[in-house]
Amino acid sequence: MTQRTYDVLIIGSGASGATAARQLTRKGIHCLMLDAGPGLDYSRHRELKKVYTLPYRGFGTPGRFPHVTQADEYTENVWADEKQNPYTYPKDDPYYWVRIRLIGGKTNFWGRASWRLSNYEFKGKDHDGFGENWPIEYDDLAPYYDQVEPMLRVAGRREGFPQLPDGIFIEDTSPDSEPVQRFINAAQKRGVPTTKSRVATGQRASSVNRILPDALETGKLQIVSNAVVRQITTDRNTGLANGVLFIDTRSKQEFHVKARIVIVGASTLESTRLLLNSGLANSSGVLGHYLFDQFYVKNVVSCIVPGARGSGGGYIPRFRNLAKKEKDFIRGYAMDFGGGGSPSPEHLPLYGEDLFKKMEELQGTGFSLTTMGEVLPRRENFVAINKSVTDAWGIPALHITAKYSQNEFAMAKDSMNTAAEICHDAGFQILEKHWQMVPPGESIHELGTCRMGADPKTSVLNKWNQTHDIKNLFVVDGSSFVSGGSQNPTLTVCALSMRASDYIAAQMQKGDL
Repeated sequence: MTQRTYDVLIIGSGASGATAARQLTRKGIHCLMLDAGPGLDYSRHRELKKVYTLPYRGFGTPGRFPHVTQADEYTENVWADEKQNPYTYPKDDPYYWVRIRLIGGKTNFWGRASWRLSNYEFKGKDHDGFGENWPIEYDDLAPYYDQVEPMLRVAGRREGFPQLPDGIFIEDTSPDSEPVQRFINAAQKRGVPTTKSRVATGQRASSVNRILPDALETGKLQIVSNAVVRQITTDRNTGLANGVLFIDTRSKQEFHVKARIVIVGASTLESTRLLLNSGLANSSGVLGHYLFDQFYVKNVVSCIVPGARGSGGGYIPRFRNLAKKEKDFIRGYAMDFGGGGSPSPEHLPLYGEDLFKKMEELQGTGFSLTTMGEVLPRRENFVAINKSVTDAWGIPALHITAKYSQNEFAMAKDSMNTAAEICHDAGFQILEKHWQMVPPGESIHELGTCRMGADPKTSVLNKWNQTHDIKNLFVVDGSSFVSGGSQNPTLTVCALSMRASDYIAAQMQKGDL
């Protein structure tokens, strides 16, 4: 590459990196974006194949994705190959690190749930005394939520819930089916709130088709694909970031590119891994610590709805521990619910023709719920560099230590009991209930490890996502979270990145960056 010095260098093209590029380029700032993956053209790269033509009949190549439960042979070119991109964890505490290396990152395949955080998250310590508050509050981020929701074309309903702030939505006026309405009525009698899901609309709603086109249209964004960033470099005289070293995954050649400002948005753990490998932004000793996500209990309750069929669903926002502490845990959980499917054959004590007849009889009568619960950020959940393991490009890998605590276990069990009670009240036949959480990481909502804070001794970033140690180095993805609630984080990631980008542009205009 040329020795040009760019205004801003952005690492990552997913939700956070793309939002930063869009915001900055529209203000006239020249940006270079590096991404470890190739571009994906759905019209050219996607094709139909019959199962019998695939070597593993659709199940996937053994050993490539042992921790990616979402992967199969149809999508295995999407996920980061764990043989090329290894990581480690304690023997008895597996961590499921799910990564996508493509332009657009995980927004190519996200579930599109788009919820705002509230001051129950931003000021969680004020409510229950645990952990730390964010250095910002809801009102600081609300104007950016207002911009992100139209950008992603979020659909939903305005309900006035303080724990789930309303936004700028495409109004969801879709009717509820009979099973869903029965569930909603039963929930309301128990004081459990419900609403429609809030989702980014459209076929993909990814950064590739919703965010990056606006940045590219300005002519001020250059994207370099297949670029694995190895290190953030600094000026030996000033200590400021001055660029990065990256490896072209095809030629294996290394390049150095320079910039006035470096923005890291490579996704939570990759961003922290890069900072750790670069030996930067860790005067506090906090970098890598306070890893958390949201725990999931898939199909916490599975039912059939006697005498009724109907699809559709909704969402139960957090309702525990809002006005007062009411359970043997702090914080809370949310649940997705929906009907219209068919029950799993494993729930029916039948075989052969009798099983087939029963399955046909019950088609469309299924109803189930999934729990998403808040995980408390704890210092002992952390990542560190494992120098004895490297990836395909010789870069040291991460060692991830994370486990759930009694607070999460108690929350999961309460969610099961609550869901079962509502389904019973609705007249549903419960086939199965459990509170077994998926392993940490499997929700693909990893957060923290590069947290924001007002005190440089206990945090890595300030309230503008700017590192305390290096003023022209910013981190704008989920690693900056102080807490996460039970809401999917993408909307907040975009809002934080947009806010940080506005600050960067203002500081550049003043000559302070």
